Amino acid sequence: GDVVSTIAKGIIAPESMGTSGAFITAMMAALLASALWVNLATWIGAPVSTTHSVVGGVMGAGIAAAGFSAVSWDKMGAIAASWVISPLLGGLIAALFLWFIKSAIIYKEDKIAAARRWVPVLVGIMGGAFATYIAVKGIKKLIKISMGDAVLIGIGAAILIWLVMIPIVRKQSEGLENRNKSLKVLFGIPLIVSAALLSFAHGANDVANAVGPLAAIVQASTTGDFTHSFGIPSWVMIIGALGISFGLFLFGPKLIKMVGNQITKLNPMRAYCVALSAAITVIVASWLGLPVSSTHIAVGGVFGVGFFREWDTERRMRKAMATVPGASRLAPEERRRRKLVRRSHFMTIVAAWLITVPAAALLSAGLFAVIRGVMGTS
Repeated sequence: GDVVSTIAKGIIAPESMGTSGAFITAMMAALLASALWVNLATWIGAPVSTTHSVVGGVMGAGIAAAGFSAVSWDKMGAIAASWVISPLLGGLIAALFLWFIKSAIIYKEDKIAAARRWVPVLVGIMGGAFATYIAVKGIKKLIKISMGDAVLIGIGAAILIWLVMIPIVRKQSEGLENRNKSLKVLFGIPLIVSAALLSFAHGANDVANAVGPLAAIVQASTTGDFTHSFGIPSWVMIIGALGISFGLFLFGPKLIKMVGNQITKLNPMRAYCVALSAAITVIVASWLGLPVSSTHIAVGGVFGVGFFREWDTERRMRKAMATVPGASRLAPEERRRRKLVRRSHFMTIVAAWLITVPAAALLSAGLFAVIRGVMGTS
């Protein structure tokens, strides 16, 4: 509800449109522009933000319809700040958790004993973070809930999950060899659950973004009122749900490969860090009131994990070479070969992020002019 209202009324002032016909045309142009841009970005393999695409589309159509004064530039400034803050925060949190997993479990002499001690704690933290995440992103839409209450729900869930996981991890670890490959088994079930929860919250947020302009169009066309709050018909929500599901099946595999494998190699421990950082970053951003993109945060987490691995690998190699007499530094070619984050994908994704809002805005403004010319709306 809050997201739909922001998309329909928070970016541009509806009353500046003058007539319901101009408002409907602007929302239609925003929908078409964001849809075209997201599909184009998906085709080239860039995981761009649906949120920012819709925001750019609404802004561009609003400017074309009523000029620059129709836009809430304070809101746009907050969105622009989130471009930088949310991926960096997601990457930092993911890197910190990976550092902890490496130092507390992976680099220990008895890895299995360390895993028995810390994996239940880590899973409990993840469960608590996602419980808070779901409370912030979903439950508060149904019942009134404060951020403090959401955090208390998360703490309760974390303690309960920690207690439940202690015997489960102990049983799973029986007979496992003392090596890194064995640790992946212990993160299997938590990863499946975290993927489902992250998809749930991401879908709830992004479907609202997508159907925001449509809900506004329905209200304006049926009642003529486009300046006040409005309800969301069930059939509009069903269209959004079917759309995001079909999109996952049709276009999803390409982006899944890009984010999961082509930026940097992910194993269950690294993927755990990415999923957890996405949940925590959204909670922090919601507390700060920042309109962040869960897409940007998750990809930022992947980059954070990859760059941390590069730094950690080079640090350990330098330490090892320092103990070997006559050892020299790696040649530049060898250093480049050992990079764990693909720079080409990094630059493509960042470039797509930077141009998403202006590209969607320009496309939307052009489509607004075309629709108004064809339909003759004023």
